[in-house]
Amino acid sequence: MVERFEIAVHTPAGRLTTALDVPTGFVPITAIVPVTRRLGEEALQLEELRAKEAGCAISCRMGCAACCRMMVPVSPPEAFALLEYVEQLPDDRRARILAGLEDTANVLRREGLWDRLREIAGASTPLSDEQLDPINRAYYALRLPCPFLENELCSIYEARPAACRELLVTSPADLCRDIVGNPVEPLPVPVRIGTVLGLVWAALTQSAPRLIPLPLALDWAGQHRKEAARTWTGSALIDQMLDKMWRFLSQEFMNRSKGKLIGKGSEAIGNP
Repeated sequence: MVERFEIAVHTPAGRLTTALDVPTGFVPITAIVPVTRRLGEEALQLEELRAKEAGCAISCRMGCAACCRMMVPVSPPEAFALLEYVEQLPDDRRARILAGLEDTANVLRREGLWDRLREIAGASTPLSDEQLDPINRAYYALRLPCPFLENELCSIYEARPAACRELLVTSPADLCRDIVGNPVEPLPVPVRIGTVLGLVWAALTQSAPRLIPLPLALDWAGQHRKEAARTWTGSALIDQMLDKMWRFLSQEFMNRSKGKLIGKGSEAIGNP
């Protein structure tokens, strides 16, 4: 059974009002992954509307998979949900996905990145952006297709990680051929859902926040089935999720405010 709640969230692009169906009983963390992703997508739609009003159009289209060569971070709840999704697929489709993951793992081992990604997944403390940056760059330099990519289309589109859903650009699509070297203009992300879910999991399990590289997600989730089976009341999970989301949004408001002040200051210096 579920109970419906009406919520209102203020985002940098406007007010988001929506309804949440919250399970009334005890459920695993994966129960809130879909609704949390939906909130993130609705918040991102407000950013997209604001961009269109400013004359900017989203360049991303079906079949454009240039960004599917990046190292994608996945929160523990998303990893558990992805394992559940893959395990219920028909045998032939699941076999293709597992074969793709093995091919990717072999390339990463050959290039000396596999153990570095495992260190990220198993880190007892969060890695800083400075620590992650060289690994991200080394991964992207391989131009290695996502293991879930088939014929330049996502084979797990309905279950794809939040990080994949959040990467939209307003710059010309051709620039995405080299996301690092070209002046790509991403759509601002008001709240990173993978980070929110990772923080929820850390709070519930009293562990360090972690993000797992996507090629390792199924393996990591399989090794942590006991943790994935833990349950909480639906209301407790939603409360945790909304708390982390509101904190993230507050920080985003602050960051954008600072950015505007810096921009105004630069204009003043450049135009005395």
